[in-house]
Amino acid sequence: MLVGIIAACEIGFWVVLAAGLVARYPLRMRRTGAALLLGVPLVDLVLLVATVADLRGGATAGFAHGLAAAYLGYSVAFGHGMVRWADERFAHRFAGGPPPRRKPRYGWARTRYEWVEFGKAAVATAIGCALLLAMIALVGDADRTAALTGWTARLGLVLAIWSLWPITHTLWPSKTKDGAASPPAERARPR
Repeated sequence: MLVGIIAACEIGFWVVLAAGLVARYPLRMRRTGAALLLGVPLVDLVLLVATVADLRGGATAGFAHGLAAAYLGYSVAFGHGMVRWADERFAHRFAGGPPPRRKPRYGWARTRYEWVEFGKAAVATAIGCALLLAMIALVGDADRTAALTGWTARLGLVLAIWSLWPITHTLWPSKTKDGAASPPAERARPR
């Protein structure tokens, strides 16, 4: 049942986000749109309450509980960026805003971008592991929480694999076809 709640929360995240952006831009209801966008984190709160209630109700922690902790960690760390990404596109499409920013493709700008994204993944891992440890402490029974311990290793493995992108971009920065580390327009663009 918890896997269904996780799926519903993911769908709910995108539904609330889309409703907020539609209200904000095409319908020109700024306050309603802002209120809906402020409701996006409440979807995560629903998942957190459902997970804690399930464990407090005597459930043995399983795959779904670990997945909920991982989902919450990544949602907190990357959620704001996803909202900003969608907002830039809606503003451009429906309100005449500037074209959405794209991730840098070359040189040190791309390397910085990859390290920032890795930093977010590290925050997500830390949050996920903290939630896992809190669930283990909440239940207080090693037999009922054995599955959660394995999730800390999974999250660590994901972070280790993620580190390959910034490391490779640091060691071998992307270059344009003419061999420059970054095109002139990208070098001149302020951050």
